[in-house]
Amino acid sequence: MPLLKFDLIEGRDRNQLRELLDAAHEAMVEAFAVPQRDRYQVVTQHSPGEMIVQDTGLGLERSDQVVMLTVVSRPRKESQKLAFYRLLADGLKHRCGLDPQDLMVSIVENTDADWSFGRGQAQFITGEL
Repeated sequence: MPLLKFDLIEGRDRNQLRELLDAAHEAMVEAFAVPQRDRYQVVTQHSPGEMIVQDTGLGLERSDQVVMLTVVSRPRKESQKLAFYRLLADGLKHRCGLDPQDLMVSIVENTDADWSFGRGQAQFITGEL
């Protein structure tokens, strides 16, 4: 049930976007142990100049291929988050050729009451999930 929100600089074609989304989903399924069909992903593409992603003094070199990913999720263990970061960076490098320096991830946690998958109900609260 994590919601993955990708912010990218425009320019990737449909196949490149699909590879990126598939690699991210595979990392999430493995690291967070969520079902394969638990997939919620949104891509927002920006014109050059609409994204500023610096390095917080870490000496990272960013390019126009930078991926800023926000993951909204129920609480996860630190070990799961660390595994996700590693699997994601590896998967994006392997499948998309993305330099790991061009990947920034922020995980935002929420609770069961913060999710409704439809029908105006909170399925984690009602017991449907």
